[in-house]
Amino acid sequence: MAMGMFGESLASSSLHKVGGSAGWTTLGNVDYQKWTSSDVFTPGDSLLFVYNTQFHNVKQVSRRDFISCNATSALATYNSGSDTVALKKPGHYYFLCGFPGHCQAGQKLHVLVVATSTASPSLSLSPDLSPVPSPSTGSSPSPSPATASEDSAQNGAISFSLSLSTAMSGVVVFWVALMLY
Repeated sequence: MAMGMFGESLASSSLHKVGGSAGWTTLGNVDYQKWTSSDVFTPGDSLLFVYNTQFHNVKQVSRRDFISCNATSALATYNSGSDTVALKKPGHYYFLCGFPGHCQAGQKLHVLVVATSTASPSLSLSPDLSPVPSPSTGSSPSPSPATASEDSAQNGAISFSLSLSTAMSGVVVFWVALMLY
């Protein structure tokens, strides 16, 4: 079952223009979370970021950097003004504008790529904002752009694993209560 939920799909791919007609901007109060909720993203789809290069760029970042609006350790940087980003594997993908104050003003995007054409009820289309462990005292190199989608897929697998673990804990508590009754 897990393989079916996280396997790659070669179904027809779609190009999604980020922000619709407004594009990638801080003007017009674009709600990027609302924008992602109107679509289902699957492997093979692509995001098209269209923006003015004098005022914006696109940084693909980790979940931790997405939450804190930190663009300094980007997994990938795009700055052409018309960037297409392929969503190759299921998982969470995080983007933000690296210009000062733009992420804090809402110019950030979380996309959940699911393996099927319809989202499973167990998968959430909202960003995983659970607490992030504090960074280790040692420094480690930033992952390369090639590992960004691998990290994204691992986040989805960990989330699924934790949900399964929580469900199993409930079953154990039920059985213990039943035996004591």
